[in-house]
Amino acid sequence: MSTLNTTGKVTKKKIRVGRGIGSGKGKTSGRGVKGQKSRSGVAIKSFEGGQMPLYRRLPKRGFNPIGKINVAIMNLEKIQSFIDQKTINSSDMINAELLKKLKLINKNSQKLKILGTGEIKVKINIEADLISKSAMEKLEKVGCTARLKK
Repeated sequence: MSTLNTTGKVTKKKIRVGRGIGSGKGKTSGRGVKGQKSRSGVAIKSFEGGQMPLYRRLPKRGFNPIGKINVAIMNLEKIQSFIDQKTINSSDMINAELLKKLKLINKNSQKLKILGTGEIKVKINIEADLISKSAMEKLEKVGCTARLKK
């Protein structure tokens, strides 16, 4: 039998707490004995009445893996702009140490990767840990020497 289509009374009478022993909800009014939850005006921190709390609705962030290697990336257009600005001398060997010394990459980076965005116009010498295919092709086209560290 469905409870939705019954003609009888569906709503229950509200229990009035704290109305004497005979009511069954007298004295402590169903709050148990003592403790923080039995007092009035107290909210348990971050409890939202059973709703999924805000701190669990938001994604986890901020774990930094221990063995992570910091790789500094440098595009060809960036190297060209530094040469144009006379920050880097085109005859110098461009490597991680030089870029760290000139503060062009982060001092905590352990490896240097050259990427192929942009064009390079002058012959340069590059020593890097990693070089992308497109960067290698562009460097060879101009006649630059690119050496991979082992």
